[in-house]
Amino acid sequence: MTGNEIRRKFLEYFESQGHRLVRSSPLLPANDPTLLFANAGMNQFKDVFLGTEQRDYMRAVSVQKCLRAGGKHNDLDDVGDKTHHTFFEMLGNFSFGDYYKREAIQYALDLLLNIYQMPMERLWFTVYETDDESVELWVEAGVPRERILPFGEKDNFWQMGDTGPCGPNSEISYYTGERPEDPEFNRAEYVNRDGSPTVEIWNLVFMQYDRQQDGTLTPLPKPSVDTGAGLERITAVMQGV
Repeated sequence: MTGNEIRRKFLEYFESQGHRLVRSSPLLPANDPTLLFANAGMNQFKDVFLGTEQRDYMRAVSVQKCLRAGGKHNDLDDVGDKTHHTFFEMLGNFSFGDYYKREAIQYALDLLLNIYQMPMERLWFTVYETDDESVELWVEAGVPRERILPFGEKDNFWQMGDTGPCGPNSEISYYTGERPEDPEFNRAEYVNRDGSPTVEIWNLVFMQYDRQQDGTLTPLPKPSVDTGAGLERITAVMQGV
């Protein structure tokens, strides 16, 4: 499957699930002094998550142009390894107070298994360490419990910058090695480890809070969903390159 096909299938899938196709925002944020460059698909929807802007849709899908070269999400030191670029495309689906964890999890698994035809034995799933609800929702969706791992705030709590919308997240990783059926090679210890054969490909963020300058977490008006999947990473693992 080519990169163009992967991008197209992502957009078509979420459009078929009632999501509005929204064009990428500019790489240079227009009205957000907290960002140097767009670093995630949710940037253009920040005020929607905060409840200060209303749109005529509650579900969206986009392919966002991103550059992580400064600020909270700075990949410059990692560029040159097997998984990081400066510029990349972020596939994302969003819910603004519409669906929440259950549907986000079901959509992600359906797309990976049935549209992209990824084998379950190559996939690993992480959750925020206190998010027992997400564990049960992954199991309900069909994921073996032993493939779901808890991690702390460093790995499984996402925020755009030092302030703004944030929340616990659940990530999906893909084992790229040659023997996925062998637990001696395809191991839980490889998840969230730099340089390992298991690569993060999709991040499902359950937006719940607005972080203030003093670090306080204020609940958002409505729990929402923000996901981000790197087009280049998904293409690389699917093509084995």
